[in-house]
Amino acid sequence: MRVNKEATSYFRLSDVLRYTFGKMGRRPTYKYLLLILGLPVHVIVFLFYLSKRGDNTYSSIYEEVRASLTSTGYKEAAMLDFKEQLLRKQSFFNKEVNEREIDRQVEELAEEQFRKTLTKKTNQLAEQKGVQQVTYSTYFQSLLGKPLFLLASFIPGIFMYLLILLFSNPYIKFIVERLIMSIFVIAGVAVLVFTILYLSPFDPAANILGEAATKEQIASFNKLHGLDLSYLSQLWNALKGIATFDLGASYAGNEDVAASIANKFPITLTIAVLSLLMAVVIAIPVGIISATRPNSFLDYSFMFIALIGLSIPNFWQGLLFILNFSIKLQWLPATYSPQNWLSIIMPVVVLGTALTASVARMTRSSMLEIINEDYIITAKAKGLNRLQVLWKHAIGNAMIPIITVIGLLFGGMLGGAAVTEKVFNISGIGSYIVDKQFIPDIPAIMGGVIYIAITISLVNVLIDILYAFFDPRIRSKMKQS
Repeated sequence: MRVNKEATSYFRLSDVLRYTFGKMGRRPTYKYLLLILGLPVHVIVFLFYLSKRGDNTYSSIYEEVRASLTSTGYKEAAMLDFKEQLLRKQSFFNKEVNEREIDRQVEELAEEQFRKTLTKKTNQLAEQKGVQQVTYSTYFQSLLGKPLFLLASFIPGIFMYLLILLFSNPYIKFIVERLIMSIFVIAGVAVLVFTILYLSPFDPAANILGEAATKEQIASFNKLHGLDLSYLSQLWNALKGIATFDLGASYAGNEDVAASIANKFPITLTIAVLSLLMAVVIAIPVGIISATRPNSFLDYSFMFIALIGLSIPNFWQGLLFILNFSIKLQWLPATYSPQNWLSIIMPVVVLGTALTASVARMTRSSMLEIINEDYIITAKAKGLNRLQVLWKHAIGNAMIPIITVIGLLFGGMLGGAAVTEKVFNISGIGSYIVDKQFIPDIPAIMGGVIYIAITISLVNVLIDILYAFFDPRIRSKMKQS
């Protein structure tokens, strides 16, 4: 019984490897990646393939058909036909005949038809003789079905096999592809931000050393921080530092950038996540209630409050909160303190107000569009009550645009938290980047931006996963791709 189970599991693994390898081989990117990761295995297998290809029956049939078509003058006859057709076409449209151009077109058309006819006749003759065309891909796929080959090639081709197994699961493949895309996005953001800082009219040496600095001091500062190098050299050093998680030292204060950001980023992320949770908990129910009772008192009241939330600037709302809840009522502390959890309430509310208002309005709009669809009317006609229609059919389909808005606004919250942090005296990543950009302190700004870019990229991956969770059509496409 154990032997049967082991044999069954092996055949399943073999089928998965063969099927996934063939599927990946049809996409150039994956094809070359498989060749690179399994290069030692492919080199040896390709040598065996060449030796077998010499006595390949299909190749013999191919050459036989090619010689037959050439001896019968098939290509020359095709050239005469195409030339006659082109000349008639030129004559019909009263165009001047260009012999050289016509000869070139005739040659291309005849060559293409010759190749198509050659392939067609070869396949027909091979099918009659029961011969199959053997390519390197099909040859390698056939070897994947042999246990001895898998055992012998497992160690040198381990990375290739891991990639094949990884991409055999459509959901893992989907996530890995999004993560790889995120890496390119982060690299693009790094290049763009560095270029903007490099072209900035601000001079870091003059801003830090002051107006009394001599030329020798400025030159020494630039040499110390590598600012005397070319654009490409500085860009390469910056990208290398990001890739190795060595962001260097800031120009002002000579502090370790990675350590500084690691200390400042958590509070910004905490405030942004709590604001997001506040928006989801409040805005989605409000939007659903407004959509199910359109043009009612509740609908007008909720949307009016949401409009106010969108219109209030963060800094003004923060000052208003401090004036009322801190100075007059003395309920909450005016500035943030890590030791007092009450001090985080006002920053969270201020930062989350606009997000809550936007999500509420989007939820209402999306729900109104969905509840008027034909399938919702059909569900009601089948006898489902209002709550069942909402939960089973409406809310899930309405969540896609809502999730999109939440993801986009969350990224804006991370980058735009500087105003809220300044108002409540929070030493976060937003205020850190703002303080450093006027120098400009390139390592510090690059580090802060990269941290935010990584977070936003991960949030986007999570949003893509949520798309698949809420929409079965996306899951179906993932399995088919």
